[in-house]
Amino acid sequence: MKLLHFADAHIDMANYGRHDPETGLPLRVLDFLKSLDTIIDAAVSEKVDMVIFAGDAYKDRSPAPTFQREWGKRIIRLSQAKIPTLLLVGNHDLSPAAGRAHAIQEFDTLQVPYVKVLQKPEFLTQKDLWDVPVQIIAMPWISRSGLMASLESSASDTKELFSDIESRISSLIEDWIAEADKDLPLILTAHASVEGAMFGAERMVMLGSDLVLPTALVKDKRLDYVAMGHIHKPQDVNKGNHPPVIYPGSIERVDFGEAKDDKFYIIADVERNSTKVEWKKIQGTRPFIERRAVLKSGENVTEILKNALPKDISEAIVKLVVEYPRELDTLIDESALRKHAEKSFEFHLVKRPQIESRVRLAEGETISSLSPLDLLETYWKTIHTENQNLDVDELQKLAREIITEE
Repeated sequence: MKLLHFADAHIDMANYGRHDPETGLPLRVLDFLKSLDTIIDAAVSEKVDMVIFAGDAYKDRSPAPTFQREWGKRIIRLSQAKIPTLLLVGNHDLSPAAGRAHAIQEFDTLQVPYVKVLQKPEFLTQKDLWDVPVQIIAMPWISRSGLMASLESSASDTKELFSDIESRISSLIEDWIAEADKDLPLILTAHASVEGAMFGAERMVMLGSDLVLPTALVKDKRLDYVAMGHIHKPQDVNKGNHPPVIYPGSIERVDFGEAKDDKFYIIADVERNSTKVEWKKIQGTRPFIERRAVLKSGENVTEILKNALPKDISEAIVKLVVEYPRELDTLIDESALRKHAEKSFEFHLVKRPQIESRVRLAEGETISSLSPLDLLETYWKTIHTENQNLDVDELQKLAREIITEE
């Protein structure tokens, strides 16, 4: 069967730019909708047998009706084309309050033809999937607070609790794999982190606020394709092996952490024990350009900063980070730089004056021996807070509350 897989649409992401005068929508929202249109067009033209969206339709758990309308228009196109479509509930779709509807609830409530919302762990057979010859194990976003409230766990700490939850998830999926028809392709779809996957900026996924699915679970050779969502960096966590464990990534660049990432959706020919994956690059995504400049003297400051930017920045979201001795602050002509970057979609100037002061640690102390609060207290001393009208006691109190809460 031919599958189209995409994830992390976040169509209401409007953190940069202006509004379109014709539609009234933020221009950045139009960027995301353009990418979504590309994906929907491909599903229809390629006559795929199924579409799996692996979670996070929006960035906000309570999207504005206008954004719901625009998302609905695209999903209805799939329904009208009679393309079976599975919508997995992601962390950005799920309300933190128990009993509240999630952000894509309406497709389930209205029973839209050929559209099924996956909002709980479940195993779907061919009969559940409009008779498409495939089986699906669905694992939507797992809420820690919800699980802690519903599970009767005797775990005394978070690490033990996570281990208990992961064990239960593994056992559940193992039972479903054993139950599956051996003659039909078997797909796992999940909105989660996978041990060993890479976030943007090459940061390894670590056990923290996310529940991390064990590597062995998603790389089980009895699976034929693993359709993941949640991590925005495109990757195959099981590259070169069966099954493919695919994060297609977000459909548009969300911030500068994704500046160097191309954007994709996946067309996969899924067969029992054999799957071919084609990465389809989404053309025309908005470029993000980040540059850094270091000023060492007060000579030709404006020209140095202009030259730090590439020649072509038209319609790009641009950020210039400038490091400089504090005494050069008045020589940075921000208005001249903004004039120079006027063809960009949006220009951000980030000024980082360097402070030469240092605070010596007490004899026998090392950085690694200090707690986060101790390090923060040391930081206040390095920036001479007494000259900046900062209430260090209040800031330190706030930091303590945040750390304790986490």
